[in-house]
Amino acid sequence: MVVYNFKKMQPVPTAEELVDIVLSRTQRKTPTVIRPGFNINRIRGFYMRKVKFTQQTASERLGQIIADFPRLNDIHPFYADLMNVLYDRDHYKLALGQLNTAKTIIDSVARDYVKLLKYGDSLYRCKQLKRAALGRMATVLKKHKASLAYLEEVRKHLSRLPALDPNTRTLICTGYPNVGKSSFLNKVTRANVDVQPYAFTTKALYVGHMDYQYMRWQVVDTPGLLDTPLEGKNTIEMQAITALAHLQSAVLFFIDISEECGFTIDQQCALFRNISPLFANKQLVVVCNKTDVRPWEELSGEVQAEIEGMVAEVGNNATLMKMSVKSEDGVMTVRNEACDRLLQQRVDQKLSRKKVDGVLNRLTVVRPAPRDGAPRRTFIPESVLAKRDGTAMDTDVKKRTEKDRMWENGGPGVYKPDYREHWTQLREDGWRHDAVPEIMDGKNIADFIDPEIEARLNELELEEEQLLEEERLNPLQEDELDEETLGLHKAIKDKTGLLQQRRRRDRSMNASHMPRTNTRGRGPKLQQMQKDLEEAGLPTEGILTRAARQARASKAGRDSADERGRSRKRDRRDDEGDDEHAMETDDPQSNKRVRRTRSASAAARERSLARDRSVLGMRTEGDAKKMAAKAAKEVRRKMAKDRRSGIADRSNGPKLQKHLIAGKMGLGTRRWR
Repeated sequence: MVVYNFKKMQPVPTAEELVDIVLSRTQRKTPTVIRPGFNINRIRGFYMRKVKFTQQTASERLGQIIADFPRLNDIHPFYADLMNVLYDRDHYKLALGQLNTAKTIIDSVARDYVKLLKYGDSLYRCKQLKRAALGRMATVLKKHKASLAYLEEVRKHLSRLPALDPNTRTLICTGYPNVGKSSFLNKVTRANVDVQPYAFTTKALYVGHMDYQYMRWQVVDTPGLLDTPLEGKNTIEMQAITALAHLQSAVLFFIDISEECGFTIDQQCALFRNISPLFANKQLVVVCNKTDVRPWEELSGEVQAEIEGMVAEVGNNATLMKMSVKSEDGVMTVRNEACDRLLQQRVDQKLSRKKVDGVLNRLTVVRPAPRDGAPRRTFIPESVLAKRDGTAMDTDVKKRTEKDRMWENGGPGVYKPDYREHWTQLREDGWRHDAVPEIMDGKNIADFIDPEIEARLNELELEEEQLLEEERLNPLQEDELDEETLGLHKAIKDKTGLLQQRRRRDRSMNASHMPRTNTRGRGPKLQQMQKDLEEAGLPTEGILTRAARQARASKAGRDSADERGRSRKRDRRDDEGDDEHAMETDDPQSNKRVRRTRSASAAARERSLARDRSVLGMRTEGDAKKMAAKAAKEVRRKMAKDRRSGIADRSNGPKLQKHLIAGKMGLGTRRWR
């Protein structure tokens, strides 16, 4: 489990980028239109809002940067000292402190200028105060250019640190450069660390993970160490010292007995004694590597005694082992020994704590005491004893299982086991395969079955067969209908079929249907309508007479309308000889002129004069005046909206600058720009 994840830290912008972020967000998220004619309180609030929003945005960004970086006093000592080695604790704290001071200064500047804006007496004064406030805030941010750049570099380096958990099971590899630490890490874990034949290939901490006894382990490869005082070690070596000092782990100290690393065995032993205080309270495994080049037996007795004595100086927590990473001889043995030692140490530490006593007090081991003097020996079945002794009968006969029966009777899906074979609780064995009664509403269905239901069913089937036979021998006669009724019935069926075919045809057409019944000359014919009604058996008397009368009336109406359109004024003399608005028409049957009377409304329509179209729909002259005034008011409103003095005014006033209306849209809408 990784305790610290530095990869989630947000990038730190530069001073110029931070100023652009703050000012552009203020421009996008606050109103941008203000006029000198507005109320002074509205003008003050407009600029006060901009100052407060700028201060809030700058404080949020600086606070986010400060909160993302870890506090050295709150994190694990290993990470605290590692950051001190890599980035200098004082410089790191100073940079964060400067940003915190800048945040406080920005809050103070905004507070002071908001107070001054409350006394602004014009738009110009308020605007200048706002401009001064935003300028001072931008200046404060630009002064911390170096701190922001330094923190961005620290963030990049922190994100590249290995995901190392200081509290889990850990193995640390240490020793001189080029003694086989990285090769061992590549062998026992899934890591892929660069291995080269020269010194100081590893310049930082590398972590690999492995599984041992169903637990996750991490193996840390440290940079090589030299036998120099602690004050003279560089940043690369101090990373290894930090890991050895703060991680509760098992330490693997590598010694190159072939001396191919460029350092003698005496120098390696001197380094061991120099850093031996870091091995306190840790399990130590001294690994003699590269035995494939120079076996342990080829070393002189003095060298062997020196190495063994060096290990003995540490105490019981140290052990000496040999291996060869290249030939993989003893690699897994060294790994298992180090893991077992570390596990045993962690168990001993947990048992030595006070919490163990509290847990043991809640555990009780029960030991039953004999209630009487009767001997109670262990009972072992005779079959088990016979099988132990080898005297059991038929030991080679295999018991037939249900699976064997399945394969003998067709296999899965074909064979169905008899589960009722194991029903041994029945009073009689004959009941085992009886049908299980079906219960409904607490009653047995079998109690309601008629025992003679089969006989009755047979009788019903026989009766049905007899009826079918009689119907076949004596078919039913159709109802006697007269020829007229049959003909009418056939005509109706034919007409219905024709209409259905026409409807299906119309539905299949991919076009809109236009009604044409009212179109002149395309409606149903009068003779066809009369014929259809006669075929349907409906009366048709008087249809022709009524249709002719309606046609003459409609033609007379069209002629009178044409006459009204040709002349707006009628001659008064035309009406003097009329007798109750009578007119003469020709009778086609008698060839005589017949006087027909017209209604008074028709005559009145002919005498009426056409009205002015501008006052159509107005009841009185007052309504017309109101409508004219309303139209004039609408024209004046449109001109006032465009700031025009009249219809001929074509002047264009000043518009907003592009930087005031351009930019990315935020979460708001256009009315907030």
